[in-house]
Amino acid sequence: MTDERNPRDAAAPEPQTLADLDRLIAAAEPMVPGGTRAVLGEGPVGAPIAFVGEQPGDQEDLQGRPFVGPAGKLLDRALADAHIDRAAIYVTNAVKHFKFARSGKRRIHQKPTAGEVKRYRWWLMKELDLVRPRLVVALGATAVLALTGKALPIARARGEARFDGHRGYVTVHPSYLLRLKGEDEKRRAYAAFLADLKRVRTLVEDVPGGTNPVALARGLG
Repeated sequence: MTDERNPRDAAAPEPQTLADLDRLIAAAEPMVPGGTRAVLGEGPVGAPIAFVGEQPGDQEDLQGRPFVGPAGKLLDRALADAHIDRAAIYVTNAVKHFKFARSGKRRIHQKPTAGEVKRYRWWLMKELDLVRPRLVVALGATAVLALTGKALPIARARGEARFDGHRGYVTVHPSYLLRLKGEDEKRRAYAAFLADLKRVRTLVEDVPGGTNPVALARGLG
């Protein structure tokens, strides 16, 4: 995927650290309609796993943190069930601002276009280069588009992948699970999502020099 435009000021020096990049993103104007501020990635440099979602939601925009709304709470539950400590991983979004349309007092989520995803891509790929995860997990179709440059159905892409030089894995976005109606369907979908996260953990632990399970798991070892 080629970037439509580089969001970095061409006259500014190339960011050398994640803190440099975060300052650049925070100072930039939103490239989608809506968002009041950038929501930066969260987690340690050198985290073994980086999770990439679509964009911040209403709560993320208000709190300035990724994955703190309903989908984030479901992700936290699944991470805990998979014995992955959220504090040990990195979480971010393909698009750094909340795209929304107003309906009265409500702010209604709007899916970013392919062009908007492309405009944010330079930031995302630089972010991953600076964090240096062993595995990048794409949560949903927008993350897959950002990481591969291709619009791929999750049902076909789900599983191990490669993202522009990064070892990867594709699964659903937790918001997909929240949209399901039937209880049986919700249970099956959650079980499949949990199986993906357990597989992700195994892949990270199995690489040469891989993370000790204690570094990822709560209360294990």
